[in-house]
Amino acid sequence: MTLRQALRESAKVLSISGIQDSCIEARLLIGRAMNLSLVEIYTEPDQTISVEEKNKLNELLAHRLKREPSAYILNRKEFYGIDFYVDPRVLIPRPETELLVNAALECAHNRSLSPQRQLLVADIGTGCGAIAISFALSWSASEIYATDLSSSALEVAALNCRRHQVTGQIHLLAGDLLQPLPEPVDIIIANLPYIRKSDIPGLIPEIARFEPHTALDGGESGLDCIESILQQVDGKINAGGCVLLEIGQHQEKEVGRLIRRYLKGATFSFTRDHNGTNRVVKIAL
Repeated sequence: MTLRQALRESAKVLSISGIQDSCIEARLLIGRAMNLSLVEIYTEPDQTISVEEKNKLNELLAHRLKREPSAYILNRKEFYGIDFYVDPRVLIPRPETELLVNAALECAHNRSLSPQRQLLVADIGTGCGAIAISFALSWSASEIYATDLSSSALEVAALNCRRHQVTGQIHLLAGDLLQPLPEPVDIIIANLPYIRKSDIPGLIPEIARFEPHTALDGGESGLDCIESILQQVDGKINAGGCVLLEIGQHQEKEVGRLIRRYLKGATFSFTRDHNGTNRVVKIAL
């Protein structure tokens, strides 16, 4: 069997099983099975697949057909142009969350008097560390506290910090939201659970069956964690700082009400994602 044939057959099997972007998924799985880059897959389609490689591909396909996410099968996910190790201990980083990094860098530019000024940043609910590490690599003059309630998630974050050589810049802290922070910071970034508990069973199987519910479950309203962090902000952020939160669809009105309730005098604005959803709220203090 040639690579071209394997691609065609794998994509067909995935598509029949209802998996979207089946051609892209097939290329990812074949790349792992044959240890090929995407460029090599495109440029050498007529090479022959060995029996061992075919068996490995079938094994990977079996996992994907059970609706296990490719990111967990391959133990990798690209975020902000950077490769991260991921496994079922952590939520898989989403493209829309890159908006948080962009917003944080914008705040950093506005906050800093010069590129040499060191910023204090907190990434709350860090998971695999994608936000903290992306910011650290983009803004070297920063010290970052990355917190998570899950010790197993922090293990993954530590692995990624070592991989990207930012262990001296990022301090991993176990605890609830802002409570572990040892000092006030200039920027707080948080991608917290914002899905209503009752909605989780209805999510696609890749999410509902495989991703950690602690990273998804925002309580009955979907806003329990967001409300909690807003309650903790006082005393945890420096004057003139900003808080950046990712939110869900149609949550902007209720989030605005919570901001006015807990952070009196703060101003806030929303950033839309590519679907037109208000995805990030920036709170200026």
